[in-house]
Amino acid sequence: MNVVVWSKDNCPQCDSAKKLLKLKGVEFEERNLSTGKWTKEDLLEAAPSARSVPQIFFGEMHVGGFVELKERLG
Repeated sequence: MNVVVWSKDNCPQCDSAKKLLKLKGVEFEERNLSTGKWTKEDLLEAAPSARSVPQIFFGEMHVGGFVELKERLG
């Protein structure tokens, strides 16, 4: 399954989400909005209702942010 984490620099919730995924052994692609390769518009195309980061996807399924990820992974 392709896991994608939309994030930005200096984001404690983003860091926590990535740490949790690594702890659970889940490989993921990070799409960091701070690097310039990915834009807020790209994020909003993937998740139109997104108002913050991180935004996490498992395949085509939008999980949500760190709290929702934590609930999903237990």
